[in-house]
Amino acid sequence: MPAAAKPERILVLCVDRDDDIGMKAGINTPILGRKENVNAAASLALRDPEEADANTMFEAVRIYDNLKKSAKGQEEHEVATIAGSDLAGVEADRQLVSELTDVLKEFQATDVILVTDGYTDEMVLPLIESRVPVTSVRRIVVKHSKSIEETAAVFSRYMKILVENPRYSRMVLGLPGILLVVLGLLWYANQLTYAVQALVIIMGVFLVLRGFRIDKMARSFYQWIKEYSPPPFTVQIVNFSALAGILLIIVGGYLGGTAVANVVTTVVNPLAHIPRFIGEFLHGATYFIAIGVCIILSGRAVRWFFERDLRLWRTIVIVVGVAASSVNFVQASQILIDPLFDYNLLLVAIVGGIATIMFTVLTVLFLRRRYRSYFKVTENEMDDFEES
Repeated sequence: MPAAAKPERILVLCVDRDDDIGMKAGINTPILGRKENVNAAASLALRDPEEADANTMFEAVRIYDNLKKSAKGQEEHEVATIAGSDLAGVEADRQLVSELTDVLKEFQATDVILVTDGYTDEMVLPLIESRVPVTSVRRIVVKHSKSIEETAAVFSRYMKILVENPRYSRMVLGLPGILLVVLGLLWYANQLTYAVQALVIIMGVFLVLRGFRIDKMARSFYQWIKEYSPPPFTVQIVNFSALAGILLIIVGGYLGGTAVANVVTTVVNPLAHIPRFIGEFLHGATYFIAIGVCIILSGRAVRWFFERDLRLWRTIVIVVGVAASSVNFVQASQILIDPLFDYNLLLVAIVGGIATIMFTVLTVLFLRRRYRSYFKVTENEMDDFEES
């Protein structure tokens, strides 16, 4: 006797590649069986009536019912829904293949009828065909009414958005309103000959404001001014001293440059007088630059004092060092300007500067040990003067 033919096992497969059913309805996939698919589709439709995947699942169930009614011979039918991932791409395809494998373990289909809601889901057709033959593809397109009432409702909805949403009303209503006002004023003043120029200027200003986001920057600046809160007292001292110090440094650079410029105009061969130019610049700028640096560091020292920070002592030494060094630079500038200038003053300035710095270091070391309890001890404690 001839062997009995194996019955066809037809699987009606609904594909949701971006996992709307999981994201919106919270339903785990795969979904196998008519009742389970109907319940899942109903749940998704209740969450989002406009969701096309719900209609796709209902269509899969309808196709399943029609196949059951017209079944011939030993055909077996089943309906299932598989989903991918909201991440799309490779992750979605891998998830679809995994769920399809699980479905085929439960129902070993010989043919698949693929039901999708769009061209994106049909991208998985090669993945499915590599595991089971696909005999038909049904793509669901949700029909929309073309009645005048719905068109008017949609139009009025978008008009309401344009009027009430400030993001769009500025452009749709505000700009034309400004143009009409300007045209009206020109008309009233009998100056319509300048209408084109006025409209071009207004359009240009508007495009510049929108293109460079000047309106948003102005709004952000106003919000910052409105919500501005003064910094702590110590920070204010640092900021003020930094501003004053930078101004003095700029003034010093300007005075030094001016001194050089005055000399350049009096010499014949400028390249032969470069040392003199350097000396003129140092002589005119050094004290202002040194005072500016000392003011900046003094502001920081005040902050370290109020915050009981050990960096106060190091800052004091640096301030004294900068002040002493400025004298050396000025004396050196005198020699660069006039090589016959007395060298002894430079030597005295250097020795006196070294002695001043050494005395400052010893004084700071003594004060630091004496007032150790006033300052906070942290993991980052300065050890510039610690004994080895």
